[in-house]
Amino acid sequence: MEPQENWNTSEKSKLLQPGPPPYQDHLSHPPPGNFQSTSGYQAQQYGASVPYGQGPYPGHPAVTVQPAVYVTAIPLVYPVPDYLGYSIFTMLCCCLPLGIAALVFSLNTRSANLSGQQQLAETNSKTALTLNHTALGIGIVIMVLYITLIAVNSKHHLHE
Repeated sequence: MEPQENWNTSEKSKLLQPGPPPYQDHLSHPPPGNFQSTSGYQAQQYGASVPYGQGPYPGHPAVTVQPAVYVTAIPLVYPVPDYLGYSIFTMLCCCLPLGIAALVFSLNTRSANLSGQQQLAETNSKTALTLNHTALGIGIVIMVLYITLIAVNSKHHLHE
């Protein structure tokens, strides 16, 4: 097929991309404005942000796939004391209910230390220590009352 007589082969077709904007010495990037779109999509203003709901076709939402993030737990360099031995002692020898609660907080402190959660470890450690001191105090008071009761009873039985 031969080109028509009035066909100018040196002229670019208007269907291809438009020529560049005129050179401007004082700007480092093209000025804002609408440029012709040859792709069939809506023309968009240069430098304008795209609304979040607009996808590759007008009116279709964009599907964004985010990369998977893997977080590895790093144990604390300076672990917080967990008072596990103290908790076991107070559970067995002093006050069973408070000892069990202190044991739970001690184990939670150990878990937080291994997963690198400094604040959680400090909170659980402080709670375990408070429960252990309270259980030990209750245990000592019960022991003193029990020994006093036995001493009074035996002294009372000796005088009869």
